Amino acid sequence: MTKERFLLVFGLLAGVVFNIGCKEKKKDVKPPSGPGARGGAPLAVEAFVVKSAPLASTIEVPGSLLPFEETEIRSEISGRIVQLNVSEGSNVGKGTLLVKLFDGDLQAQRSKLEVQLQIAEKTVERQKQLLAIGGISQQEYDLSELQINNLKADIQLVRVNIGKTEIRAPFDGRIGLRSISMGAYISPAELITKISQVKKLKLQFTVPEKYSSVVTRGQSIQFLIDGSTKSYAGSVIATESSIEENTRSLAILAVVTANDNFLVPGAFAKVRMILGREEKALMIPTQAVIPSGRTKQAIVYENGKAVFKDITTGIRDSANIQVISGLQNNDTVIITGLLFLRPNAEVKLSKVN
Repeated sequence: MTKERFLLVFGLLAGVVFNIGCKEKKKDVKPPSGPGARGGAPLAVEAFVVKSAPLASTIEVPGSLLPFEETEIRSEISGRIVQLNVSEGSNVGKGTLLVKLFDGDLQAQRSKLEVQLQIAEKTVERQKQLLAIGGISQQEYDLSELQINNLKADIQLVRVNIGKTEIRAPFDGRIGLRSISMGAYISPAELITKISQVKKLKLQFTVPEKYSSVVTRGQSIQFLIDGSTKSYAGSVIATESSIEENTRSLAILAVVTANDNFLVPGAFAKVRMILGREEKALMIPTQAVIPSGRTKQAIVYENGKAVFKDITTGIRDSANIQVISGLQNNDTVIITGLLFLRPNAEVKLSKVN
């Protein structure tokens, strides 16, 4: 056998062996058979049956408790304190005398004017008799009466100034910390104390601009404060006349309808307001929603297959989210194994909530 013939025979045999090996390998290749894959076993999933139910549209915003009334106590005039009835932290009634300033000079001035008034009145009585017999002119008599009226006005002015030496509570409330002492000389610029009406409280908070049109006077609210699990109630009494430009929010003022000693002015409050109510809202677990670009999807179980549907969502709470469109009542929404599912993949239900 020549060398050329040997090489030809060897090449033919090698080709036959290679072809047989490739056919055997092709026979060993199998299609994917994992759960949920085409040709594989159906993936076991859990599902949730959509049911319509009443839903309250609510928002939660921060707020602050305020005294129903609060003001700074200051003197209208300068003077020395001769009486101090400010007991810090005590409750006082409207009109209670808190501070008395020295008024000795004003009292003396009033006494002097009252004596002058008595003399002027006696003078007018005598002049009235003289006028009747022509002893004085009408002008002289009128000047005497004018003097009486001037003295009465001066006395009234002094009485007003004496009243300013008595600083009284403008309303029922609780006295705060005082910043003056007995015997001190004070001026209108100095703060004496504060008085707050704490038996009745207000609640101030803001809501985003988009909710401003649904807030009405008398609307009910609920709120919580730190350190307490008790829910307190209130009602809206007023809203700001315009939207705040920097925050794009509307300021709201509510009155607390039930107060107790646990509520303190200045405390932080978590306000919950009901904006509306829908009687037949569709809610699904938040875990069933799949973000898909600018849209959202949910996977519905239909005839043993996973069907992807675009949905529009609304408000949400800690566990569920409202579906506005894309689903219907009694749809079975898949809530587990979402990452392993493809459109129209075969599935089987292991649990239905």
